[in-house]
Amino acid sequence: MHTNEDHIKLVNGLVETTIDSADGYAEAAKDADNSRYKDLFERRAEERRSVASELQDEVRRLGGEPKDDGTILAAAHRAFLNLKDAMSKGDEAVVNEVEAGEDHIKAKYEKAMQDADVDPQTRAVIERAWTSVKSGHDQMRDIKHMLKH
Repeated sequence: MHTNEDHIKLVNGLVETTIDSADGYAEAAKDADNSRYKDLFERRAEERRSVASELQDEVRRLGGEPKDDGTILAAAHRAFLNLKDAMSKGDEAVVNEVEAGEDHIKAKYEKAMQDADVDPQTRAVIERAWTSVKSGHDQMRDIKHMLKH
């Protein structure tokens, strides 16, 4: 059986990952000067920040101290650092990097949702967050496939 501590850790892990991905999108938007993806990346960054803040509220509800930044060492972050390099290679390279970050966050959410001990309210918050995150993931995947043709 999970204690609140475990729940807090679980949700805070998602907070960090989600902030990482918001930062990644913000970074991608900055780099995408001439890219038609600039607005898209900015919107996703905003959206991820609001998802993160809902997760932070849940951490508070559980009596925890919410994380307020990402994990500098996160795989998502490293992937986004490759963006700088990707920029010189055009849109497809940027989309590939963003999509790699999306795969990372998707895996984190899926793992969290497999946790059967999470209380229903916490699960509902995670599922809401995941719905938003998943649409970003799927959109990037679709753009990536489109660019391949």
